[in-house]
Amino acid sequence: MEYETLLFEVRDGVARITLNRPDAANSLNMEMARDFHAAAVRCDVDPDIRAVLMTGTGSMFCAGGDLKSFSAQETSLPAHLKEVTTFLHGGISRFSWMDPPVIAAVNGVAAGAGMSLVCSTDLAIAARSAVFTMAYTRAGLVPDGSSTYYLSRHVGLHRAMELALTNRVLTAEEACDWGIVNQVVDDEDLEEVAGDLARKLAAGPTASFGRTKRLIREGTAEGLENQMERETRGIAAAADSEDGREGVEAFLNKRKPEFSGR
Repeated sequence: MEYETLLFEVRDGVARITLNRPDAANSLNMEMARDFHAAAVRCDVDPDIRAVLMTGTGSMFCAGGDLKSFSAQETSLPAHLKEVTTFLHGGISRFSWMDPPVIAAVNGVAAGAGMSLVCSTDLAIAARSAVFTMAYTRAGLVPDGSSTYYLSRHVGLHRAMELALTNRVLTAEEACDWGIVNQVVDDEDLEEVAGDLARKLAAGPTASFGRTKRLIREGTAEGLENQMERETRGIAAAADSEDGREGVEAFLNKRKPEFSGR
């Protein structure tokens, strides 16, 4: 299967998924959301795939949603975002509940949906130069991509509020200290370390891993899909508000937004 916005290869039992929109900072648009969902289904049903490794092309992991493509929707933006998040959230749900462990190799900036994606994976390894920020409210939007479900479970309620409301930027070391990633390695070692871990897991008891994943997720966090539906409705409504439109326009024009509170 060919993907427009992803690179996908399977080797040694590991599906390597590379977000591949380098000219747009690997940001998420409709095409990437569709490709992401299709890749998740493929990883779930292919018995030759026993671990999944996600990374990004170039110096970015994922800079979040493609606000340029969102802005072009004009009055259709709420419906557009509901469709985008349907595919994004469907893919995240599939990756969360499948047997193969899912590893993020964070090679650069993980912002917005990119940070949400990292939070949703089973394990995460970051390059030392990687940085993490929620970024949603900076553009007058609200979090999606499962982050309102997973982030507080990684870092605690107050820290999750801090990240979501202030858009604080975390270094890789801070992200590790806060529990967002498992390990930080030198940039030049990221591919080798993450690849070695993925191959090790691919050689393990895949069905046992899957049962373990589901027990841990079900035991600590009930209602993933319900929470992602709330995220879909929230970001669609925020994008259609005065502040949402102002935030997106300001971001695209590289100016400070002037929010009215409406």
